[in-house]
Amino acid sequence: MACRQQEIQSQQKNAKKQAGQKKKQEHDQKAAANAALIYTCTVCRTQVPDPKTFKQPLESKHPKTPLPPELADVQA
Repeated sequence: MACRQQEIQSQQKNAKKQAGQKKKQEHDQKAAANAALIYTCTVCRTQVPDPKTFKQPLESKHPKTPLPPELADVQA
């Protein structure tokens, strides 16, 4: 009977530990995704990860604003 009680406690402890690790892993993924957003639009403050993806909405949403110098030679 004591063995069964220890087994139940062990299972509960393991479930709690796994839930904590899963929550921590989700948080790390969010942080990594936010860290990947490098470029920020100067007009609407939209963040994008790479120059190609940055140039497309900049040209379509803000056609009158000049392109930043780092996007001058990027192929969209």
